[in-house]
Amino acid sequence: MFESIGARVIVCEKFGTLTCLHTHTLAIEYTRLVVAAREGYNDTVPLRFDLFTLFPDICAAYLGESILKRAQESGLVSVRIHNLRDYAADKHHITDDLPYGGGGGMVMKPEPIFAAVESVLTADDRPPTAVEGQLSAVPIILLTPQGRPFTQAIAHELAQHDRLALICGRYEGFDERVRLRLATDEISIGDYVITGGELAALVVVDAVTRLRPGALGDPSGALDDSHASGLLEYPHYTRPPEFRGWAVPDVLLSGDHARIARWRREESLRRTFHRRPDLLLKLELSEEDRLFLAEVAEEAAENLRSQISNS
Repeated sequence: MFESIGARVIVCEKFGTLTCLHTHTLAIEYTRLVVAAREGYNDTVPLRFDLFTLFPDICAAYLGESILKRAQESGLVSVRIHNLRDYAADKHHITDDLPYGGGGGMVMKPEPIFAAVESVLTADDRPPTAVEGQLSAVPIILLTPQGRPFTQAIAHELAQHDRLALICGRYEGFDERVRLRLATDEISIGDYVITGGELAALVVVDAVTRLRPGALGDPSGALDDSHASGLLEYPHYTRPPEFRGWAVPDVLLSGDHARIARWRREESLRRTFHRRPDLLLKLELSEEDRLFLAEVAEEAAENLRSQISNS
C-alpha cells in the first residue's frame, strides 16, 4: 500500500501523495498514513492483550485508571489477565521449583505457562497455527532482562498486531523451554532489575495503547511525545505566565504558530543534544537543524571553556 520515493515523498494508493517539507518529518507523516489506513479497521476490532501473571491484582490496579481505563471502556483495546496458578495441575497450584544444578532462587515451571498460553490462544474460533512447536499466529512475548530493549519503534511494531500475549516473569526467571519452545519474542524495558515482569508488561501495554487512534484526547499527541519523532520532547508551559519570577518564553505567548513550531523543534534538538546525543546519530536532519546544532555545540564548548577558566 505504501511506497517511499526518495527521502521526501510518500505515496499511498488510498490517500494520495504526501510531500514532506523536511526529511525529519518523514517518519511522523508515514505514521499518520498508517494510522489513517488502519483507522476504520481499528475502530471495529480492538487490540487484545493477554497478560499471563502470578499476581493479577498488580496489573488490574494500573489498568483500571486513566488512559488505559478509557481505552478499554471505548472498545479500543481489550485486556485479559490470566492467573498462571489456575493452570497448575497439582492440588497446591505450584508454579515454581528449585533449579537443576543448584543455586539460589526458584524457577518458573514450564507446565503452567504452556498450559495457560495454549489454552487461551487456542480457545478462539481461529486457533493459532503451530510452527515448530510454537503458536505463531499471536506474538508471545516474554518480559525478561535478556530481551531486546523496548523502544518507541518496537511499540509501533507491536501496535500493528490485533493481539499480543505477554508473559510476566518472576523469581529467577523462566524454565528455558518456555523461551525456546513457546515464546516468539523477548522484551526488556531497561538494564536494571525489578521484582517481576508485571510492571514491564504494563509499560508495553501503555505504550502500545497510546498509539491506537482515539486513545489520546489529542489525535496528534502520540506523535509529539518524546522518541516519537526520534527526539526528546520540547519543554511545556501552562498558566500562570509568570511564577515566582520565572516567565514563560515570549515566543509561546506570541500567537505566531510558525515561530512556535520552530522554537519547539529547536528546543527538542537542544534537549536531545545535551541529554541523549546518541539519538541524533539515527536521524536525518535538515540543513537548518544542522546549523542550529552547530550553534548549540559551540555554546556548550564555550560554557565548558568558561568553567575550566573559572576553576
